[in-house]
Amino acid sequence: MRFSTASRRHVRVGRRTFAAAMAALFVMAAGSVLRAGFLEDAEEKLSFSAFEGRLRLKLSGTLDLEAYGVDKPAPALIYTDDNFLFNPRLTLYLDAQLTPAFYLFVQARADRGFDPSDNGAQVRLDEYALRIAPLQQEAFPRIQIGKFATAVGNWVRRHDSWDNPFINAPLPYENLLSLWDSVAPPSVETIFFWGHVPFDGVKKFGDGYSDKIYRIPLIWGPSYASGLSIAGAIDKFDYVFEIKNASLASRPESWDLTRNNFDHPTFSGRVGFKPNIMWDVGVSGSIGPYLQPEASSTLPIGDSIGDFKQIVLGQDVTFAWRYFELWAEVFEARFELPDIGNADLLSYYVEAKYKITPQLFVAGRWNQQLYGDLPFRGKPARWGNDAWRVDAAIGYRFSAYLQLKLQGSYTHHDEDVQEGERLIAAQLTLRF
Repeated sequence: MRFSTASRRHVRVGRRTFAAAMAALFVMAAGSVLRAGFLEDAEEKLSFSAFEGRLRLKLSGTLDLEAYGVDKPAPALIYTDDNFLFNPRLTLYLDAQLTPAFYLFVQARADRGFDPSDNGAQVRLDEYALRIAPLQQEAFPRIQIGKFATAVGNWVRRHDSWDNPFINAPLPYENLLSLWDSVAPPSVETIFFWGHVPFDGVKKFGDGYSDKIYRIPLIWGPSYASGLSIAGAIDKFDYVFEIKNASLASRPESWDLTRNNFDHPTFSGRVGFKPNIMWDVGVSGSIGPYLQPEASSTLPIGDSIGDFKQIVLGQDVTFAWRYFELWAEVFEARFELPDIGNADLLSYYVEAKYKITPQLFVAGRWNQQLYGDLPFRGKPARWGNDAWRVDAAIGYRFSAYLQLKLQGSYTHHDEDVQEGERLIAAQLTLRF
């Protein structure tokens, strides 16, 4: 877990390096257009079949080259103390069909951290799961076991760099809250301090960066926690129910079974309805403890981390018509706090994408997060700073294997907090 910044290796990217990196991206883009045939051959050579098609293997992946220009301190889940960050990422996917009843998939990544950061290089297995479908019928449940993305909401189904119209995630999946998972808050004043909320006319914010390693969001990205799920479809309805070893707000380091077992599981699920090809609406829910085991010593005597849960209810909608696509999600969340009460919040976003041509698209997204009240000295007080963010992006697909996206974002908080407001980013994705 990110509890110390002393050991972090910082790689500073200056303006000239940033410009040179962006120039290299365009050179690669032009070269790839001329070598599309090479990528087509590579895709074929990375597929394997045996035993009369009963065993099929496919290796694929993406190479992402990202560049960020941010206000200091860096916003959301971007970890750098500089204004510029270059973040390369190699992702490999292995898909294995073992007879029609068994399907195995693995996702491995080499990058500078699960979230964009100026750390050194690391290699991880982000996903690995076995899917069992005893009968090849939609109505019959499919079982999945391993480490995989949450079923909650609709953003996770399109969160990879090729399908996501933007470079970052919507606000509910990355905006840091006024809560830590390593320590239970002893008072409302502590929550105000953690969330950079002024009280008594005093703003005790620190540098606005060093404390973000302790804070958690409503949902941490795609939430690749470990567990088991059951999924199926009945007529126009589909469902997924899962049990995981960590909550939606848990950090990536806690998703492995070696870090958290099932002593305090999280239960989540989604039920969707597709009336026709254009619409898909769904309702999601999740309940599970958000505190990590090390927080046990900070709880009241007789309590355990399983007594204080994160409860989430979500609604989502997807609409697609010709060249236009629309997505929206709303989350109502509650964090149970020892000896304090319930910390409630509402977070949502509306996102749209329009294809100008088969290769060129534009996208826009409005995000907002609203905090509820906690009792403070006999009066209600918001436990966090309300925030809104607007994102705009433009993307161009040079071929079926290469895509370039540019994004600009602006975030506003109700209070004058020390958190980054402006973000400019570029991402070149090579798919193979």
